[in-house]
Amino acid sequence: MTCRSDNIKAGVERSPNVSLLYALGLTKEEISRPIIGVVSSFSEVVPGHMHLDKITQAVKEGIYAAGGTPLMFPAIAVCDGIAMGHVGMKYSLVSRDLVADSTEAMAIAHQFDGLVMIPNCDKNVPGLLMAAARLNIPTIFCAGGPMLAGHLKDGRRTCLSHMFEAVGAYHAGKIDAAGVDDYTENACPSCGSCSGMYTANSMNCLTEAIGMSLRGNGTIPAPYSARIRLAKHTGMKIMELVEKNIRPRDIMTAEAFDNAETVDMALGCSTNTMLHLPAIAHEAGITIDFAHANAISERTPNLCHLAPAGNTFMEDLDRAGGVYAVMNELAKKGLLNTSLITATGKTVAENIADAKNLDPEIIRPIDNPYSSTGGIAVLKGNLAPDGCVVKRSAVAPEMMRHDGPARVFDSEDDAIAAIYARKINPGDVVVIRYEGPKGGPGMREMLNPTSAICGMGLDTSVALITDGRFSGATRGASIGHVSPEAASGGNIGLVHEGDIISIDINNYSITLKVSDEELAERRKNWTPNEPKIKTGYLARYAKLVTSADKGAILE
Repeated sequence: MTCRSDNIKAGVERSPNVSLLYALGLTKEEISRPIIGVVSSFSEVVPGHMHLDKITQAVKEGIYAAGGTPLMFPAIAVCDGIAMGHVGMKYSLVSRDLVADSTEAMAIAHQFDGLVMIPNCDKNVPGLLMAAARLNIPTIFCAGGPMLAGHLKDGRRTCLSHMFEAVGAYHAGKIDAAGVDDYTENACPSCGSCSGMYTANSMNCLTEAIGMSLRGNGTIPAPYSARIRLAKHTGMKIMELVEKNIRPRDIMTAEAFDNAETVDMALGCSTNTMLHLPAIAHEAGITIDFAHANAISERTPNLCHLAPAGNTFMEDLDRAGGVYAVMNELAKKGLLNTSLITATGKTVAENIADAKNLDPEIIRPIDNPYSSTGGIAVLKGNLAPDGCVVKRSAVAPEMMRHDGPARVFDSEDDAIAAIYARKINPGDVVVIRYEGPKGGPGMREMLNPTSAICGMGLDTSVALITDGRFSGATRGASIGHVSPEAASGGNIGLVHEGDIISIDINNYSITLKVSDEELAERRKNWTPNEPKIKTGYLARYAKLVTSADKGAILE
């Protein structure tokens, strides 16, 4: 068959190119086969990626077994947990575009016939999905898999979100230093993406739901040998996709994104999916309306309460049947388009035909959900005319409707200092602004302040609103992605200390109880704060990035 890689190896004119392939140690036989780029996100910095060298080797073995020649090249990844709470978090979201751009450069420069993406953590997964959609050559994903849950000394299971909340509990005098050490030493016991339904695991599950990976991609724990077998099968499968010329845009259609958002609602995924799905769709030439999530949420029941919403973990979801079992429940009510082609070479219907829900406590049956509506809600009102987002499934019932006075901070750092100093009172609405894509720049996650609020026992009485974003490990009435952001002239920049803010999650509304006339008067005497970083990559990013409701894509 004709290969893309013929552009670097076919004909006497390409003899100089071939001489460099020989320099790699490749044989004539290997050069004659389809050449597959293996995009490995292996790193000694990121716990979710520390084992990807083994996944990469297994993928390469699968490619060899199926008649291809694999060539590995790297992709970067930021560990959000390590980057959390300091300037490093400004580089988390922006790394998504670096991953996409660098992968595009490598894939086109070297004319691979197909790609196997090996991601795992928060921005690395969507970055590689963006690259796949942009390049549109046969591609399949094999993630590194989730971390196992930890165990405290008393036997209780724990995870990273509990770890962050323990810091808040310490500042509230609820646990001592030894208690913090117990979490520190035991919350993260293995390699893999952190063990709850946080952003990395959300995106790996949605990669499976949208059809870009094999079964188990989102849930098989990282340390399990089944993950190695999955990697080998993924390497074999790319050869079938190359032969049949099944490409990402054949798979990632508008209907497939609807499927992904539906599974998102059922699983109770991270609010960061509301940034990443539109950005991936954009690369595929598809526009996702931010508020469309509410229409999907209205018809999709929430079936899972994994951490931080509950006390179950990714290993439990895997044991219960994984993403395919959740999809099978949804398909019973006709909530998915099951005719779509996937990277398995089969349709969604064929993929999930034998999937069974093996634990109705982990995956609620479709007729007995946790709630009749989905896990995420997009709110609109004069505080967020273009929308903002909340993980509804992780909000205490008493906070679904809340009115309270604004406590205003122009940075995460100022807010966390006030929270730790116990200056936030029950009923308050903490407002953190100038942390959006432009204003940050980089749109930091706010896991430290939300965890502090929860750890201090205020999650049932205090809301937090920001033009920044939240970790998937966040729970409580934490409302992010306020659009327009303060740095772009959004009304969140006009909020004064003590203004009353009304939140009604079930009715998708958020209102600053200040008249239009008063807001207009305030605007006359107001200019947005300038970005806090004005040099390097972040300065270029701030000039190009769009608002959160559009996925914070670069234009």
